[in-house]
Amino acid sequence: MDLVRPVGTWTNGGYTLYNNIWGSGAGTQTIWANSYSNWGVTANHPNTGGVKSYPNATRNVNRNLSALRTLTSSFNVTVPSSGAYATTYDIWANNHAYEIMLWMNKTGPVGPLGSLQTTASVGGHTWQIYRGSNGANEVFSFIRTSNTNSGSIDILAVMNWIRTQGWYGDVLIGDVQLGYEITSSAGGLNFTTNSYSVAFS
Repeated sequence: MDLVRPVGTWTNGGYTLYNNIWGSGAGTQTIWANSYSNWGVTANHPNTGGVKSYPNATRNVNRNLSALRTLTSSFNVTVPSSGAYATTYDIWANNHAYEIMLWMNKTGPVGPLGSLQTTASVGGHTWQIYRGSNGANEVFSFIRTSNTNSGSIDILAVMNWIRTQGWYGDVLIGDVQLGYEITSSAGGLNFTTNSYSVAFS
């Protein structure tokens, strides 16, 4: 499957892939997929500021936090050594009132919204944790203290940690997305998801 449409989508195995070019000043981006867990993009976005796109694979959970016993994910990606981007989970709660970002790696001049709250180890990783708002929703950004291109994460533990801070209550967890938040990739760079899965009960 190949898609060049900016908002092109493809559904496979209970997941949906989104090309998702949305930022101003974006260049070209083509998404390909063998399956929801093996896909990638070739992106050629200019060397300017501002996020241009977030190509991603999405699994909908649609469960209240308190109703979940497990919510985990595993991933393996191959990303470029240049450009400006973050490989990040984007988790939405309470119908997009809350956005939880889990940055697994980042390259170039990119950074989270808001202000640093603390550093904590939760969900199997150590993060710098930021809290802010984009004007439409509250954003919690967990920035891994060192880059990794593969691993697993206990998302439920992260979501419950936020609740214990009093930052939200028993939220409804909607989409769990993994993708590439690309600011610049001039000349054309390749981002590949070798494997990705989300499991919950």
